[in-house]
Amino acid sequence: MALDIDKPGPASGLTENEAKEFHKIFVTSFLIFTGIAVVAHFLVWQWRPWLPGPSGYQTSMLEHMHHVTALFG
Repeated sequence: MALDIDKPGPASGLTENEAKEFHKIFVTSFLIFTGIAVVAHFLVWQWRPWLPGPSGYQTSMLEHMHHVTALFG
């Protein structure tokens, strides 16, 4: 059995099965991360849209600070 030394191997050093397994884990992790990011952006958009309407922003976070300060003072 002769070894084919001149044949270049994969640059990553992984076998085909290992590369497929890594790709599957990578894609799954990417999709989970993207899903969490989409949900987080949707929730933040519902809380405080970053593009104001025609009348501008309706509320400010500072308007509600007297409720917070009343709890501590």
